[in-house]
Amino acid sequence: MPPPSLTAAGTTTTTTRRRNDRAAKVHQVLGEGAGTEEMGAVADGWTRPEWCSAAGVAGVLRRHPAPALFGCGLLLFMAVEYTIPMVKPDAPPLDLGFLATAGMHAAIAARPWLNSLLAALNTVFVAMQAAYILWAILAEQRPRAAVAALMMFTCRGVLGCATQLPLPEEFLGSGMDFPVGNVSFFLFFSGHVAGAVIAAADMRREGRLALARLFDSLNVLQVVRLLACRGHYTIDLAVGVGAGILFDTLSGWYFDAKNGDSSNAPEKQCRSCQCHKALLSH
Repeated sequence: MPPPSLTAAGTTTTTTRRRNDRAAKVHQVLGEGAGTEEMGAVADGWTRPEWCSAAGVAGVLRRHPAPALFGCGLLLFMAVEYTIPMVKPDAPPLDLGFLATAGMHAAIAARPWLNSLLAALNTVFVAMQAAYILWAILAEQRPRAAVAALMMFTCRGVLGCATQLPLPEEFLGSGMDFPVGNVSFFLFFSGHVAGAVIAAADMRREGRLALARLFDSLNVLQVVRLLACRGHYTIDLAVGVGAGILFDTLSGWYFDAKNGDSSNAPEKQCRSCQCHKALLSH
């Protein structure tokens, strides 16, 4: 066994050698990166992102045009928001959807029978949405769309009570419109549109692509009709689309969590819905 003095000296020598090696590597990295544009390590550990260069920015624009476009949109609408004239308190809301459908509104207002016909057809479409969602949960034992609709209409009720928007001055009501009977309704947001989005999303998961495209097309016609009849503001319809997507996703996360896959719930997209059938069978 070597004396303690020799052991301590050997340990000190090894530690010093390791320190010198690390220092040499740091100096080598700093020396190589000083005169180049390549990404290199800095003494404090910060690393320059690859996109922080002309070539990197060009690569981002080439590979990710959509986020780049949204970035331009952010800059554009920041300028618009800070300079656009505000609508006066005693003036009606400014709605670009109403302006775009002014001709259709005049034509429908001059023909009450056409207004009733379009309202009846829209009610049939709403019944088609409800029938499909009920069929999915009762006949096929897939409750995801039904739970999404329950979430959506509950949230719509809360928001509708929280902020009651004024009815558009040119609103064309009809006893044939859903809810039938000229009853009151929430403007924000559109349950007609959100329900159609939820139903179409379920159809795509089940591979019923033709039926999903049909519902999407009817939903677009529904949006145009609601704008022309002043049944909803444009923002009601746009948020309706987003609400349908949101609550369909939340419903999927809910069933993933209930089936013990909560760790991957935000990423998992249930396509076969077998987990939902298993849930109902227990």
